[in-house]
Amino acid sequence: MNKMLDPQKMIAGVSLIPESAPFDPEQRAWLNGFFAGMTGIEEMMAQGSPAGVSGAAGAVAEPEVEEDFPWHDDAMMIDERMELAEDRPYNRKLMAAMAQLDCGSCGYLCQTYAEAIASGEETNLTLCTPGGKETAKMVKKLVKLGDTTGSATATTTPAKVEETGFTRKNPFTAKLIKSDKLTGDASNKDVRHVEIDLSGSDISYEVGDALGLYPTNCEDLVAEVLSHCECDDVKAATQRLLTYDLATVNEELCELVQSKATEAMEIERVTKLIDDDDQLDELDVLDFLQLFSSCNITVDQLINTLNELNPRLYSIASSLKAHPDQVHLTVGKVTYEKNNRLRKGVASTLLADRVSSGSPLKVFVQKSHGFTVPADDSKPMIMVGPGTGIAPFVSFLQERAIRKASGKNWLFFGDQKSETDFLYREQLEQWKTDGVLHELDTAFSRDQEQKIYVQDRMRERSAELFKWLESGGSFYVCGDASRMAKDVDKALHEIVENEGKLSAAGAKEYVKNLKDTKRYCRDVY
Repeated sequence: MNKMLDPQKMIAGVSLIPESAPFDPEQRAWLNGFFAGMTGIEEMMAQGSPAGVSGAAGAVAEPEVEEDFPWHDDAMMIDERMELAEDRPYNRKLMAAMAQLDCGSCGYLCQTYAEAIASGEETNLTLCTPGGKETAKMVKKLVKLGDTTGSATATTTPAKVEETGFTRKNPFTAKLIKSDKLTGDASNKDVRHVEIDLSGSDISYEVGDALGLYPTNCEDLVAEVLSHCECDDVKAATQRLLTYDLATVNEELCELVQSKATEAMEIERVTKLIDDDDQLDELDVLDFLQLFSSCNITVDQLINTLNELNPRLYSIASSLKAHPDQVHLTVGKVTYEKNNRLRKGVASTLLADRVSSGSPLKVFVQKSHGFTVPADDSKPMIMVGPGTGIAPFVSFLQERAIRKASGKNWLFFGDQKSETDFLYREQLEQWKTDGVLHELDTAFSRDQEQKIYVQDRMRERSAELFKWLESGGSFYVCGDASRMAKDVDKALHEIVENEGKLSAAGAKEYVKNLKDTKRYCRDVY
């Protein structure tokens, strides 16, 4: 907001126009403001006053204060982020609960997703897939509490992420080319190299981007859920439930069962569950319905309480320059036992078991917001990607090979056993022979009695790693956020502190500078 200048007063007693000059007070004020802006003295004048002189307009302008987001750091734990946002407005608390990656997986950025929830524009509270359950629980808690402290909102609201072409809301129907097993038969894991045909889409992506894929539920699970519902047309109901989230029990489903249950014991049980988020987190929809045999609900009533399945994001494992009209993924099949039932990852088991070559898959590209190879091909890059975290670095190396980049490439890869879990081994060794991959350090945790991880290999080669950073190298991490990425970040700080002869604070500032200049990038989940 601007305030008109009182022509009888000069800010802090500073005047560039002599009192003897042939100007009236209003003209003198205008000229003082004009020349102050021209000579850079305006800032000095403003320091002696609550507001500065607006040059040619002769007005006093209140300085704009840029809002800071101290919690916007994906390396911070959620408790630390929430503490930093404790006295901030409701929408900023919601922002602090997000994963802070600005990955766009929710269709927004962290700030705009939080603002959409706060305004009521967005009602789905589970879109932050990198934040997982801890983010969803915190967001739900904040929404329940509402705006209890600090009601102010941001002075400017960034627009929602603009989407054109094939997008999250308008996915392309691609076709599966193949899903080949990368791990050996004796491995504890089933990791797949998945190739998808994008022909006819004109979809473009950069290395470092992610592919969004809309999964469908296992039909066996859908059939079991339907056995607990009143249903006239099983075939039609099955098709509908294939695209709804059956892994999450929400408050709406609890309230539906509470209203339909007829046995006192079951009514008491569901009433307790409504206020017990931890216990609800241990149940999926089938678990929950099995607890209430007296409850008669229809399929329509059930579906009205459910959210549609969110897309799953996978780091792209290919360069479009190397594989036109295709996109490749590295997918670990997820299965585990819980509550005496075999649970299946909805997307990973779809790609591993439930679709065959030529099957349709609904997909879209999610931009990476900076997680990509260095713009300068002469600069070195260091990549840390254990397990399926290797995916984007396969694409990085393909890209650097195609571009004939002169910058050196260094990969740290780890998994359980070298014999069965060395993903893309032949390709990596060939790149090593061809001079595309200059350094390859592996850490197989179960090949020896003492477990060794990628962060241990980093420490072993700390001097050379720091030299690569000092020569302008970029540092990339992809994989598990809660353990691996945290341990790698700790190791990086230690290496910088020790090799750079810095204090802990100095090392923290050094790493922060790497992040600020997009030379330390993470794709974590």
